[in-house]
Amino acid sequence: MADRTAEPGLWPGRPPGFSANAPPPSIPLAFFALALAGLVACGIALSLTSSAAVVDPTQDPVVAAAHFGMLATLSMGVMGAIHQFVPVVTQRPLRSIALARLTLASWLLGSWLLPIGFASQIEALVEVGGACAAVAIALLAVNLWTPLGSPGKGAPVTGLRIAIVGLAATGAFGGVYVADRSGAWFDLSGHVLLAHASIGLLAWLGLTYASVGERLLPMFLLAHAPGRQRAGRVAVLAIPAGVLLLSPALLFGIPALGWLGGATVMAGLGAHLVSLAGKIRHRRKAADLYLAFVVTAEASMVWGVVAAIAAALEIGRDHHLGVALAAAAVAAAGGWLLLALLGHLHKVVPFVLWQRFRARGFGKNPQGRQLVFGDLYDHRVARASYLLAAAGVAAVSIGFAVSAPGLLEAGGALLSGTGLVTAGNLSVVPLTLSKRLRGRRG
Repeated sequence: MADRTAEPGLWPGRPPGFSANAPPPSIPLAFFALALAGLVACGIALSLTSSAAVVDPTQDPVVAAAHFGMLATLSMGVMGAIHQFVPVVTQRPLRSIALARLTLASWLLGSWLLPIGFASQIEALVEVGGACAAVAIALLAVNLWTPLGSPGKGAPVTGLRIAIVGLAATGAFGGVYVADRSGAWFDLSGHVLLAHASIGLLAWLGLTYASVGERLLPMFLLAHAPGRQRAGRVAVLAIPAGVLLLSPALLFGIPALGWLGGATVMAGLGAHLVSLAGKIRHRRKAADLYLAFVVTAEASMVWGVVAAIAAALEIGRDHHLGVALAAAAVAAAGGWLLLALLGHLHKVVPFVLWQRFRARGFGKNPQGRQLVFGDLYDHRVARASYLLAAAGVAAVSIGFAVSAPGLLEAGGALLSGTGLVTAGNLSVVPLTLSKRLRGRRG
């Protein structure tokens, strides 16, 4: 087989010992940087729409804020992760680095034009943004077709295959919105928005995290659980199976099917929790910031399930409270994924940057010791990022649940602060270190 590292566009100067299938660091790092920019925009949008959100969370400005969170933040970050993860775990490279860059550009346009179009009610922006997002999804599927098509590889790859289908379904559902806004063909009320959100949050983003976590969590926790780990496989199969029942039940108003789908999703999330608990129990690493991010993320997910059940029970008696609890559940699910993403960024970004430092011949830190991942960010600032993110997620979700615009406004500000602080920590520290090391070499 030909050496792909020699092909134009792949990582020149790759240090020995690193996977020849991994893309150049610029690919995942660009996705991650833009995800943090999306988080800043999402927080600002939430703060500006806080009054409208407690009256009707399905209003266009609130939908715009949600899309900044779902598309520009979470999906952007997850796409960066799978561009890095899939080639390494399958040991097969992406079809094309150029396609990865086109995916980034297309998704960037789509994930920003859509919410801006919703907020401004400029339908042309919504249509162009939807088209760009559709192109990005198609490019991603084509680029991952070869590595994800490889046989075997266990629950992580199985889950990612299904997650890409979930992403395509989310995009197709989004096309319904564009068609409706142009021609008023459908009745897109709150239950339809929930049907859409259930696919995007669970069958795309949540499933991707559950799948990737099966491989990354043991590595970052230094955990090796004995025996066959069936819980992880149950999670990656039950979550999409439940969404397959839940989403049409919400769409067409079929309560019995909805409860069945919800129970199946909860079984999948429960299996994910069991799998995670096993990894934590068998970890050989002391509790650290990464573990705090992961555990807090799971707590947000549990609260989201509770809020969703409460919403289903309450919406027939008190419609406003039911809708508020449903919005809180969606916010909590988003918080689950955001906290997990931020925790992994504090692991993955230093690792990717460390590879880049090694490629440039920097193997020692300024003190003359071996350069390690922890040298590439400030740990005190990272703890501040965790506190900001956890407080922001709690404020937004509780703000929706109790219809408190002040909490929503504060939560949005905290999330924007999280994006700025995290981006600064993961970029300024490595840049400063790089300058010091170059100066010492000179």
